[in-house]
Amino acid sequence: MRIAAFGFRSLPPGKGAAGADKFALELFPRLVARGHSVVAYNRRYPDAFVDVAEYRGVTIKTFKTIKKGGFDTLLHSCKCTLDIILHNTADIVHIQNGGNSIWALPLRLFGKKVFISQDGVDWKRDKWPWYGKAFLKLSSFITAHFPNQVIFDNVIAKKLFEDKFKKQYKFIPFGSEVNYPTDTEKVLQKFALQNGEYYLFVGRFIPDKGLHYLIPAFKNSISSKKLILIGGSPNPSQYESDILAMADDQIIFPGFVYGEDVNALMVNAYCYIQPSDVEGLSPVVLTVMGLNVPLIVSDIEENQYAVKDTARMFGKGDILSLTEEINYCERHYPEMQQLAERAQKRALSEFNWEKVADEHVEVFMNN
Repeated sequence: MRIAAFGFRSLPPGKGAAGADKFALELFPRLVARGHSVVAYNRRYPDAFVDVAEYRGVTIKTFKTIKKGGFDTLLHSCKCTLDIILHNTADIVHIQNGGNSIWALPLRLFGKKVFISQDGVDWKRDKWPWYGKAFLKLSSFITAHFPNQVIFDNVIAKKLFEDKFKKQYKFIPFGSEVNYPTDTEKVLQKFALQNGEYYLFVGRFIPDKGLHYLIPAFKNSISSKKLILIGGSPNPSQYESDILAMADDQIIFPGFVYGEDVNALMVNAYCYIQPSDVEGLSPVVLTVMGLNVPLIVSDIEENQYAVKDTARMFGKGDILSLTEEINYCERHYPEMQQLAERAQKRALSEFNWEKVADEHVEVFMNN
């Protein structure tokens, strides 16, 4: 098959990477390994891009876009769509993010098979202004009806769409397994950290990730350890500035970290905390589970599906509840380690990237 893909930021992941970039990193090289050709469309921001023409067999095409949140995606996806149509770069188009579903219309018109990966209910995310949420609600209708198939990574969003639009869609979860980091001591030295002496968060600094709950909850806890927050945003906002202003000797912001380095930070963390208000099936949570690291998550449905009974949960948006869970982790760490062992078994048995790749091939070929 000749496949083109867009809707993420860059392959390999660069500044501002998120779950979509992790998904691209794991899936597309595996499709190439199965004998298919893949063209992946990277974004080039004014101050950030990954300068590669090929990655693990995947052909990379990079187009410039702007920094303004939301509009950067629309502009880049428009350029990708035109390139696919004008230069016939593929027969099958894989689009990440239902907000890009508008581009399914011209692609289908020009004879392309189109598949959209929908990770969650996007219009519920607090980062969007009212007009952004209105556009995403319209996009959900297009997503539901115009692609050859819609692929959901979590059963909650899938059921919501099926109930609303009276159609059946495909469920393929993310994988969890990653290469176990080798030289973790070197990474700890790089960031002046010690094994087991810090809590960790990795992700974007946007409202629906819940950092404005996490930091106060951690400061109110009994922990004397550090809280390390990895990441940021390619489109800095006042929210991000407010979060970064909370830094002190205990709250540390190392910036963007990728690849084996971030896996090394996960493996050596005392506990990972995921405080999100809105998620799909979080690839970071699945990775943490696969690495046998104790975990605290918000009790949103998507997290409950991912971890089941293998992690501690707190009430979404409840600072006191999260503080209590951090205190529990400090006082009952052997129990947290037992939960982590169960989480690893669940992750590696239920969420597998090789299976994910095979299921995508099946969907692309049979729809």
